[in-house]
Amino acid sequence: MFSFLNKDQATGEVTERQLDEQNIPAHIAIIMDGNGRWAQQRHLPRIAGHKQGMNTVKTVAKAASHLGVKVLTLYAFSTENWKRPSTEVNYLMKLPVDFFGTFVPDLVKNNIRVKVMGYTDQLPAATQKAVRDAIADTADCTGMVLNFALNYGGRAELVTATQRLAAQVQAGQLAPADITADMLGQQLMTGDLAELADPDLLIRTSGEERLSNFMLWQVAYSEFVFMQEHWPDFDQATLEQAIYTYQQRHRRFGGLNPATDTTKN
Repeated sequence: MFSFLNKDQATGEVTERQLDEQNIPAHIAIIMDGNGRWAQQRHLPRIAGHKQGMNTVKTVAKAASHLGVKVLTLYAFSTENWKRPSTEVNYLMKLPVDFFGTFVPDLVKNNIRVKVMGYTDQLPAATQKAVRDAIADTADCTGMVLNFALNYGGRAELVTATQRLAAQVQAGQLAPADITADMLGQQLMTGDLAELADPDLLIRTSGEERLSNFMLWQVAYSEFVFMQEHWPDFDQATLEQAIYTYQQRHRRFGGLNPATDTTKN
């Protein structure tokens, strides 16, 4: 059992909780929200929030790996984020260069492998190189997969996957009637994660409660936990609280759990 201190959001009461180490979500996905608001509350420029958020990624990645999480997917930059002011976008594009430049040795030390999903060919050259180098430098790591969604959008991903299947149909390699959900899933950017492709737990920070075009297919049966903390304030204790909340749920996947469901409807 993992022990941690849990603070009740309503009363402020702190109690000791224990995580069931046999029920750690294999795949956790996080929508890292609130960097700008964190900075604004401190009368700092928005980029200060993004810089602090980068440090949070380092903390949370190591904590998740220690807890036994197998895949940690982080929504780093969406296909819609290009609409932000150019100064902020330019800074965000430099973050992977700084992040991987300083953190890859720690990732290797912790046996964490980097994966990136998204339309990375549209990123600046320096960002693309940082991504390629991080993937190559951690390729031999066999522990947790740290999966960054970078220039990623769930709808675009589904369109791309559909186009790939359509091309197979056009080439006479596949009949439309033979297309299955598994086939479509394999064409998604998480296809190489196999049985770990779908998050067990989706966390969103900063009090927002929407998906924002993130992993629309993969989260069909994920448990959602929405937290008030802005991403720069997220830490190991917050992660453990989210996992504890997850562990109090009963996942049915559309069916019934005989141990907990007494109704027959």
